[in-house]
Amino acid sequence: MVKTLNVPLVGTRRAGPPDRRAPAPRRIGGTGVLALVAAAFALAQLVLVHPDMGLGWDETVYVSQVSSHAPAAFFSAPRARGVSLLTAPVASWSSSTTLLRIYLSLLSGLGLFVALRVWRGLFPVRVLALAGALFATLWVTVFYGPQVMPNYWVAIGALVCVGCFVRARAGGRDRAALWGTGLGAALMAWMRPTDAVWVTLPLLVLAVAVPGWRRARPLLALVAGLSSGAAEWIVEAYVSYGGLGQRLADGSRIQGGLGWNIAVGDQMRSLGGRVLCRPCTGGMPDTAVMVWWFVLPLIAALGLVIAVRARRPAPTLVLLACATTAGIPYLLMIGYAAPRFLLPLYALVAIPVADAVVHLVTASGGRWRPVTVTLVALALAGHLAAQFAVLQDTVRRTADSHRGWAATAAELHRLGVRPPCTLAGYRSVPIAVYAGCSSVPAGGRDADAVAADVVRSARRVPVALIATPGTEPPGYARAWTSHRAGAVDVYVAPGAGSRTP
Repeated sequence: MVKTLNVPLVGTRRAGPPDRRAPAPRRIGGTGVLALVAAAFALAQLVLVHPDMGLGWDETVYVSQVSSHAPAAFFSAPRARGVSLLTAPVASWSSSTTLLRIYLSLLSGLGLFVALRVWRGLFPVRVLALAGALFATLWVTVFYGPQVMPNYWVAIGALVCVGCFVRARAGGRDRAALWGTGLGAALMAWMRPTDAVWVTLPLLVLAVAVPGWRRARPLLALVAGLSSGAAEWIVEAYVSYGGLGQRLADGSRIQGGLGWNIAVGDQMRSLGGRVLCRPCTGGMPDTAVMVWWFVLPLIAALGLVIAVRARRPAPTLVLLACATTAGIPYLLMIGYAAPRFLLPLYALVAIPVADAVVHLVTASGGRWRPVTVTLVALALAGHLAAQFAVLQDTVRRTADSHRGWAATAAELHRLGVRPPCTLAGYRSVPIAVYAGCSSVPAGGRDADAVAADVVRSARRVPVALIATPGTEPPGYARAWTSHRAGAVDVYVAPGAGSRTP
């Protein structure tokens, strides 16, 4: 009998049921991490800033330029039409504030992703993800992301422009970096031309005067972007404002006269949720709300030290230089404050700050590492709690004021002041947009000119004057019927109801 040996063959698989083990989970790549940060930012806006919150004063001006539901409000010299055109895909056909907020929330999340993605390869992904999270969790970023305001978009344009400019430094034929430099500069100039100049000032100096940075292509891309973005604003200056110099002068006058004026204290007062601090009086907010503002430059300086020691100082130096010039006009040259003015500064400085935080957590070893991680985690948790508290309070107060304007507009309709109509007086600009009326601009004009416009309008359409309670109305309105509409008094011109359709 022949015997066989049952010797297993090396390298073969034994017959049996198929291997049903689950494949190893795939790790999320760098782009995926940045996308998650941006998506969380968009979701936070939808959850924490109510999409149905009405439009603010400046928002009504911008939206009315492209809306078919209200006449265009007076457009003052400092404003640019970029944010109006950004909202036109929704505001031109719909009066829904909720739809507009959702659109802007999603768009701002996409903008943050693109801006962070530009910096891949210049900083580690974990640094960029943390930088995006730090910037996106400031109450002012969450609050203004879904609003019809230009400052957030200047911040996004700044990140894109500066990042692509640094990439283009090598002087190769990186067309994507050159296009990004120009498009980022154009976005800033489209939104706020003067801010674009301040942000890009260090880049212009580098491209013209610093050895190793002098490159014709990045300089041309930068200048082309600034010129194309500001072209409409410059043309409009000559068409409607008496020239570029006159528009700049008018803009300075409207903002109280730009010059040497230290506004650091004003900006500190606005950290507690004052969306416009003008005049900026009153006490400072709680220390817990302000502490991050004092720590920010210290951590940014640490980020620079870390970058120098790692022999990669250029990106960090450029970021901090552009952040500094972005903050100069709003910290040293203006007589009032609004927290949104510093959004470009916060966006640019977030990357060096995140670089320093990551280094603190990962570089410490041994028994000190748990202590460092714990302290950093506690500091970030306290910072987030303070930002959330300020955001909640700001959203509540803002929503209440917007509801007041809507209630006044509804009362005006009840009194017969319906489109086509005209409003004048206290807060007439936002209330007019809510009511579908035009408004008589008073900025810079004497009382006689305003009165003449109001009386002339009253001969054709329903007209009402809005005044604070107890205020004596101007002479032309003293014989008009007085009514209380919410928190204001309204004086309705005779025959308003009979002239409406």
